[in-house]
Amino acid sequence: MRLQESGEMYLETIYVLTQKSPYVRSIDVCEYMGYSKPSVSRAVGLLKNGGYITVDSDGYLALTEDGLFVAKKIYERHTVLTKFLVSIGVDEDTASEDACRMEHCISDVSFEAMKKYMKFE
Repeated sequence: MRLQESGEMYLETIYVLTQKSPYVRSIDVCEYMGYSKPSVSRAVGLLKNGGYITVDSDGYLALTEDGLFVAKKIYERHTVLTKFLVSIGVDEDTASEDACRMEHCISDVSFEAMKKYMKFE
């Protein structure tokens, strides 16, 4: 299953939330992203069916190996792109917002070159 940008954002959010607490529920994702419960519920169902997350009997979300791979990739892109934009004079809020859009479409080749340039390897 090929993930769309929104799916990547959900995985990144679950990853970020699990760094703060090992127990993440859909309501936590709703609050973090500012989305409605039905929207998050639908996304959780799609990600579960796609094999990117699991949901236990108590409603806790966990990233699968595939989900963790995608989430870490997107999170790294967000972090590096934000730092790059800040380094060239963009304010932190704008840099983070722009990085959020860029992280989904930048090629692996360009991203790796940027990391090398920024010495993130």
